[in-house]
Amino acid sequence: ATRRQRQEDQEQKVTQSIAMSADIPVTIYGDDSCAYCAAARMLFTKKGVKFDDIVVSRDADRFAEMESRSGGRRSVPQIFVGNNHVGGFDDLCSLDKSGELDRLLAGQ
Repeated sequence: ATRRQRQEDQEQKVTQSIAMSADIPVTIYGDDSCAYCAAARMLFTKKGVKFDDIVVSRDADRFAEMESRSGGRRSVPQIFVGNNHVGGFDDLCSLDKSGELDRLLAGQ
């Protein structure tokens, strides 16, 4: 297959997985001044995935929730797809590059 055909096939797979992701909740715990938080938001936005954006820098209770859900992590962002703790932005990028993020979003 040509490079163009492979790209179109990949885009179709992503589109199909996103169509199935409507029921999978995505949560980003972050803050307004964090570049990695903004990059995570942008990645999900580009994929057409809705997410809960929780700003923990102004809410101690939500920060404690993030810390508890993430196994004690205190850095932002902390990202969850469904009940799966993805981790931070580097972890999110690794999952995206491997195709695993699309599988998580599709509920697989």
